[in-house]
Amino acid sequence: MIEPLLAVPKVVGVSAPGSSADRLQDAVGATRPGGRVDSIFGSWEFFKLWVAQVISATGDWLGLIAIISLAERISDGSEGTAIALVLAARIAPGFFLATAAGVIVDRLDRKRVMLFCDVGRALVFFALPFVDSLFGLILASFVLEILTMLWSPAKEAVVPNIVPKEKLTTANSLNVAAAYGMFPVAAGIAALLAKLSEGFADEGWVNTWQFNEEGLAFYVNGLSFLATAAIIGRIHWARRTREERLGAERGSWDLGGAFRELREGWEFIAVNPIVRAVNIGLATGVIGGGMLVPLGAIFVDEVIAGEGADFNLILFALGTGMAIGVLTASVFQTRINRARVFPLALVVAGAGLLVAGSASILSIVVPMIAVVGFAAGPIYVLGFTLLHENVDDELRGRIFASLLVLVRFCVLIALAVAPILSELLDGLSDWIWGREIALGGLSIFVPGVRLTMWVSAIIIVIAGGLAMWSLRAGSSAFRAETEAEPSS
Repeated sequence: MIEPLLAVPKVVGVSAPGSSADRLQDAVGATRPGGRVDSIFGSWEFFKLWVAQVISATGDWLGLIAIISLAERISDGSEGTAIALVLAARIAPGFFLATAAGVIVDRLDRKRVMLFCDVGRALVFFALPFVDSLFGLILASFVLEILTMLWSPAKEAVVPNIVPKEKLTTANSLNVAAAYGMFPVAAGIAALLAKLSEGFADEGWVNTWQFNEEGLAFYVNGLSFLATAAIIGRIHWARRTREERLGAERGSWDLGGAFRELREGWEFIAVNPIVRAVNIGLATGVIGGGMLVPLGAIFVDEVIAGEGADFNLILFALGTGMAIGVLTASVFQTRINRARVFPLALVVAGAGLLVAGSASILSIVVPMIAVVGFAAGPIYVLGFTLLHENVDDELRGRIFASLLVLVRFCVLIALAVAPILSELLDGLSDWIWGREIALGGLSIFVPGVRLTMWVSAIIIVIAGGLAMWSLRAGSSAFRAETEAEPSS
């Protein structure tokens, strides 16, 4: 057997297992490119890319939180509409232009695309502290989303070039962890920066450079993207020649593709009750959890009468709860009945959101939002596992592609429509009850944001009940139909 080139040569002679020479070789092997980093990440180059993704994802979440806070501050009385417009500018381009972005990336040098996008996003965030109009914030959000749309497919296309084929599944899992696991970290950083900004004196240089809550977050975010660019610049892989890029498969600039995929997704939902239950559950879970992002700032301001740091604390509780829930579901996945726990998690998430929306004290809202996150996390893990187990291989790819389009559409609904619905219900509540309902000697404050959270919670609970009924009714029938098919 040929020894690896970087292996430490063993001492010639009798060297018993566990000798100092063996321990030295093990220690060196654990630190060189072929040791533990390779065993986990597949290669040192992917490890560097993963670190860049962690930093970039943290910056993305931190920037989103700060942008929502800034939109609320400069909205001039229409917080819900302002937040909806800004978030629509972040979500809509990816929904309509994803195909075009993929075509552009396939025709350019991917490393240069990633470096350009990282530096571009850094410059945008360095400029955001000085934006004082809603139009400027919408324009900045649109540019950020375009750059992110170009960066993401370039990164995904690079992964197979730096990761061995047998490690691709692990690499994809690590990518998901980097993308979504940084949400609670970013929320915690946002809370710390908000507290730090309160300690700055009201001096000229502080106001000139906008070292307020949002400004600090934007500056830190810009630095994070410069750090990402520095790491990307040190990653090496076999890059395509100009001829290879020009000869790459040409995609179509089809702006209607997203709508066709969405229509196909709804058609596939009807394939069997299990697919229908999982799709409805995941979609409503995304709507319910996503509504907390734009509504949280309004809820803190109108119901709790808190500060910006309190909103960050709520997001931190949501993200931490989701992380713990995902970890718990992953650890105990083989020991639980997924068809029972999946709809139950939906019901618990909806009930937790209902209680949180009914409370007016931060000490009650925060733990209940953590419960919502803890229940929402397993919905994603268990739902995907149910689809893997109950969908034939020839349909699996199309169903998952349709599901992801559906989820993105629901994110758009949650982030963009929720604030508008909140304002509509606020006007309705003021017209009917004067924004207060008297029950006996108790007066309940019912602004539009609280009513919207109640509506969202009730939808999630109903979806959990429907998913429970559908899974119970369809699981045995689907298995019987599969077993009845003639074997090849």
